[in-house]
Amino acid sequence: MKKIAFIGAGRMGKPIIRNLVKLGFDVHVYARSIMKVYDIISNGARFHNTINDCVKDCEVIITMVGFPKDVEEVYFGSGKILESAQEGSYVIDMTTTSPAQAKIIYTEGVRRGLHVLDAPVSGGEKAAKDAKLSIMVGGDEDDYRACLPLFRAIAANINYMGEAGMGQHTKLANQIIIAGTLAGVCEGMTYARNHGLDMMKFLRAVSTGGAGSKQLDSAGPKILDRDFTAGFSIKHFVKDMLLAIDEAQKEHLNLDVLATVMNHCNNLAKNGFSENGTQTLIKYYGG
Repeated sequence: MKKIAFIGAGRMGKPIIRNLVKLGFDVHVYARSIMKVYDIISNGARFHNTINDCVKDCEVIITMVGFPKDVEEVYFGSGKILESAQEGSYVIDMTTTSPAQAKIIYTEGVRRGLHVLDAPVSGGEKAAKDAKLSIMVGGDEDDYRACLPLFRAIAANINYMGEAGMGQHTKLANQIIIAGTLAGVCEGMTYARNHGLDMMKFLRAVSTGGAGSKQLDSAGPKILDRDFTAGFSIKHFVKDMLLAIDEAQKEHLNLDVLATVMNHCNNLAKNGFSENGTQTLIKYYGG
């Protein structure tokens, strides 16, 4: 599995592509304009301006696009992935999308003789750069095992979660946990600030106790530095939370904390912060 097509060279995709190229993989990239991916082309990836040309001779096709509509656009239709991929190829969607969409792609892909996995990731841009992502995989277990060497090139924590769609269900549960934890970080920091605590001392005091978390470690210092650049953007966080809420409603689950955080983030997105990082949630509290 050395020849890889990669569709979705964005904030997360580019560092993954760079790591694959460094390790000797032959990476082919699709983009509408070469200027959007010139930096990774100069690092050794190969450019294609159509999906068909990018994927047709590759052993593995990885997608990491933004939204479910983008997944639909790159997989279905004339000249798109399912029509263009050679029989026997491994097709891996790393986008966070709906479990139902993952199952549709799996069913259609298997019908065409493809090996299909849904494999969303967690960890943000830094983990992508450091090749320390977490990957949650759904699909046939034999296909998961076949792709393990590839996954190990970009991730530190790789888990097979079950049949098609189960990788997406795992990622949505992951986002539910992040939503509640991030809100707790913002509320705790707001309380501490309003009571005159030294905020650096506060972070040190709570970071190794029961309140410690990766969200505190990553968001806390950025909030203090007023650094709202995106490792993971508000707009994509809102998308993920809406997907989770939709799945919860199908099962009549009440996820009140998630719904509250989603509303706060959605309002921030509507007020010009959609491209900011998730730590921007502190602005809801006046931070």
